[in-house]
Amino acid sequence: MSVIQDLKYKYNNLDVFGKIIAINVVVFIIALLFKSLLRFHLFAYFELPSGIMDFLFQPWSLITYGFLHNGLFHLAFNMLFLYYLSQVTSNLFRIKMVLNIYFLGIIFGGLAYLAYTNLMPASLLGGQGVLVGASAGVSALLLFVAAYMPNSEIRLFNMFNVKWKHIAMVIVGLDLFRIILGLNQGGYVAHLGGYALGYVYATKLVKGTDIGVGFERSMDWFMTLFKPKSNLKTVYKSKAKNKAKPKTKKAANPLDKQKKIDAILDKISKSGYESLTAEEKAFLFKVGKD
Repeated sequence: MSVIQDLKYKYNNLDVFGKIIAINVVVFIIALLFKSLLRFHLFAYFELPSGIMDFLFQPWSLITYGFLHNGLFHLAFNMLFLYYLSQVTSNLFRIKMVLNIYFLGIIFGGLAYLAYTNLMPASLLGGQGVLVGASAGVSALLLFVAAYMPNSEIRLFNMFNVKWKHIAMVIVGLDLFRIILGLNQGGYVAHLGGYALGYVYATKLVKGTDIGVGFERSMDWFMTLFKPKSNLKTVYKSKAKNKAKPKTKKAANPLDKQKKIDAILDKISKSGYESLTAEEKAFLFKVGKD
């Protein structure tokens, strides 16, 4: 029992993407055990089917397929990239916005897969199939980072720095090459859907538009359906007391904070993350925790 409590404690102390990674790993282990020991495909109805009619009978699979993986390498590659990309983005942007990019990437990747498998000639596809994996969501985050702050870097093997835009160029190029060769075309088309979403999200955000706001509100509403209703009564404070509280300072703080964030992001875009001072890095870390 103490082991379960210890695991629960560690899970509760993870950030939101740490929890997503943990869920992916646990689901993979459970699916592997059922398939190996019982010869039973436990999560078949959570995979995204290629047939449009099959999809209409399990529409939830447009999101749930992103929590399933086809092998250990597939899982490890996606989760490793998700970890690094979530660390970069979560320290600079609202965590809900990063979640928007990730899940919208999964959705658009799934839609791209469905469009491809139902509009292209069947002779090019080699029969019916299913889509699994978080690759489309990871692809969206990768292109978002590469497009929004192209000069941001990641330190590989603790030896040298590589810019995310160069990593994106290599990976996108490899995916296009594999599509041309006819290797897992539907899966790599899903990556393209994620890339497109991430790129559009970044370019619109540069212009001041967050295209994920509507999706975020929908998800917030959906999550309220699972929250227990409170019996607590709302207590209203008198208007006189509210007027007595100074509001100018509180109103100015969010604006000042956003200006400082924009200035730091501009510095990262021009000179890279390593050009930040210790104070600026600490500020970003604190903002990411808020």
